Amino acid sequence: MDGIADMGGTPGWGPVHPPQRDEPVFAEDWQGKAFALAILSSRIACGGINTDAFRHALERLDRAAYLDDGYFGRWLNAGELMLTERSVLAPGAIEARARNLRGERVAEPPVTEPARPDYAPTAEGSLRSVNAAPAFDVGERVRAKSTSTPGHTRLPRYVRGHTGVVDIVQPAHVLPDTNAHFLGENPQHVYTVRFDSRELWGSDAEPFALTVEMYESYLETTA
Repeated sequence: MDGIADMGGTPGWGPVHPPQRDEPVFAEDWQGKAFALAILSSRIACGGINTDAFRHALERLDRAAYLDDGYFGRWLNAGELMLTERSVLAPGAIEARARNLRGERVAEPPVTEPARPDYAPTAEGSLRSVNAAPAFDVGERVRAKSTSTPGHTRLPRYVRGHTGVVDIVQPAHVLPDTNAHFLGENPQHVYTVRFDSRELWGSDAEPFALTVEMYESYLETTA
């Protein structure tokens, strides 16, 4: 999905600032609470841990919910979206509760649809084993497929259609593209692919090597 979260390689965001020395995990108390609420909301909505479904919720937020509310604000917004879509909360329930906390008397809208079936994780983590041998070898030139999907994907937009070299063959992992939609884990090999910056952004780009972890179905041979 080519949503607002796919910012890699896009101009206009300014320089990347280095980490601050002794930077706290949470700059303000509310951020820690927001983090906890988002994690709990995701688990309630999915019936267990599904990081891919949560990422898909994040990338479907509008500009205000994703950018204007800040990093932890978008986590809260994604948690609310998941709870609403899974019919755990009715649309507008969070806003009604917030208004009641401010002293207003607002009726919370009821949930009118039955909650969707829970998602049951099959195992902990995302590492898996597959019987098939890796389709690509270390040192092989590969091309990131030039495809776009309406659903979730971890294939960055800025590498699509570009050629790189396999640096490392990683263990197999759960495929986010299906797991985010509760369509199965479909594990496959993952590859660390090295791209030249000039291949991605043209001959005027500052020369450096960029590595990206790519699922096997994201890649094709260059022959």
